[in-house]
Amino acid sequence: MNRYFRELSVVGALLAVLLGLAIFAPAFFQPQPLLSLLTREAPTLVVACGMAFVIICRQIDISVGSMFSVCSVCAGLLAARGWPLALVLPASAALGALLGAINGLLVAGLRLPSIVVTLATMVTLRQGLNLVRQGEFVNLPDGVQWFGLSQASGQWMLVAAALAILVLLGLALRHLAAGRFVYAVGTDAEAARLAGIRPQLVTFLVFVFLGALTGLAAMMNLVQSPQIQPLTGNGLELKVIAAVVVGGVAISGGRGNLWGAFAGLLLLACVAPSLTHLHVEAYWEKAIQGAIILLAVVADGIRTRKVNR
Repeated sequence: MNRYFRELSVVGALLAVLLGLAIFAPAFFQPQPLLSLLTREAPTLVVACGMAFVIICRQIDISVGSMFSVCSVCAGLLAARGWPLALVLPASAALGALLGAINGLLVAGLRLPSIVVTLATMVTLRQGLNLVRQGEFVNLPDGVQWFGLSQASGQWMLVAAALAILVLLGLALRHLAAGRFVYAVGTDAEAARLAGIRPQLVTFLVFVFLGALTGLAAMMNLVQSPQIQPLTGNGLELKVIAAVVVGGVAISGGRGNLWGAFAGLLLLACVAPSLTHLHVEAYWEKAIQGAIILLAVVADGIRTRKVNR
């Protein structure tokens, strides 16, 4: 129980919020708006899974929002040229993996600080995309939105796909050797090296993996709209990192899991619609989210100090 105290605390907070909404704003639980909320957060959940791997490995990637934008626009352009979705999807994931590999090579190969590397690639990708597109939207052809299905069917497909990825990666992180390698490198890279693990290779691969998941998430976002705008990924990096940290993944690496990250994402995602249903001014959203993140970081710091004593 003590081991999962942080994750259980987030789940408890989420349940408290949902209980309050059930009492004071039962309209929040109407099926269609709730499904729409889950659908909007499905791509974010996929990116959060990859970010959890990176942070557990004691790294960080703040370029995912820019990668998401680039992959979305490129996938949209391919779809607009008549590529079938069966080819656009792996192409988007491959582009994301390539962008992640660039970060991984700079961090693992040259041993540069990940915060500096990904800040540079974030700005470079974002400004490059703005320069090329000049704010121009990509219009998607008929049959792309919701995979050519009805809106409800497409929404359920996206939610199911995101949850399937969460479950598979959560089990892999927990039970496969590759997952244990990520924890080992994040806990103590030198000890992991002495145990026969190659920390630089593991670091490189988690960045590639995050990039591939970002490309996949971009595709999941693409099918939700008839147009793609170049700024579609702005702010995604902060949202994803916040969800992962709130969910109990230690920013210092070596601890956390995807289930907590999922609960953290749901908790933060409930803030905006909760304010709407409770008729509270929208500008409180960022303040409340910031307070939740601050409490999570303070709790993590207190726990770390107790462990080190």
